[in-house]
Amino acid sequence: MRARFVTLICCAVLGAISLSASTLAQQKTVKACIEEWRANKAANQAAGISERDYVAKCKGGAATATVPSEAPVSPKTSGGAAAPSKPQAKTVKACIEEWRANKAANQAAGITERDYVAKCKGGAATATAPSEAPVSPKTSGGAVVPSKPQAKTVKACIEEWRANKAANQAAGISERDYVAKCKGGAATATAPSEAPASPKTSGGAAAPSKPIPPAASNQPAGAGQFATEARAKAHCPGDIVVWANTSSQIYHFSGNKNYGNTKQGAYMCEKDSVNAGMRAAKNETHP
Repeated sequence: MRARFVTLICCAVLGAISLSASTLAQQKTVKACIEEWRANKAANQAAGISERDYVAKCKGGAATATVPSEAPVSPKTSGGAAAPSKPQAKTVKACIEEWRANKAANQAAGITERDYVAKCKGGAATATAPSEAPVSPKTSGGAVVPSKPQAKTVKACIEEWRANKAANQAAGISERDYVAKCKGGAATATAPSEAPASPKTSGGAAAPSKPIPPAASNQPAGAGQFATEARAKAHCPGDIVVWANTSSQIYHFSGNKNYGNTKQGAYMCEKDSVNAGMRAAKNETHP
């Protein structure tokens, strides 16, 4: 009986020792728990877990450092702002497609496909080449669209107008109107082309301009004298109009080389010229 009792006590003691050892093995020290919390300090703070609470649970084996995996927090800089995440690596194929999408711009910027892909794989290369070397826009047929004319300064426009002043004036283009259009790139120095060119002969030399009959050097001052043939005809519709040389007092008939071509004279009705003491030219036939 006594031996049986001793045996029972020994079994109880051994069971208690085993249970205590298992429990002690599961429990952690306060130091270990603090180290665990501090190893994931940012994540624990973001999750609202204080060091004190973590240690209290950790000692009993309940707390585990699982917060970071459950809710990964973006790393922050010293100022509290989120640090930019590291760019993800791209595949070679994706990098090649990026380069080829802006092939012309990359070539203009001196960026080879090989170099671009080498940087792009690590996330360094970005499709910024077009901003570095803008490509001229093209139409659907592939032709380059003409670029918009650049605006000119007022000074440049004035100089352009004055360089062709005579032609612009002949075309009725004032300096003010020219400058207004020129500033927006619309006006061009085309006035000279609008001015009629001098006629040329078949050999290319400029043909002499036809002489314009000189008008009377002095405005008609006497009675019945007119500056134009039409006025004289209107004055005497039933009479002949002659050219009266007021210097020689001789009048000439229409069709003669002197008709309207002497330095001084006027158009008159023949009757008025006779009354004024003039006579007809001897070598001319009366019409």
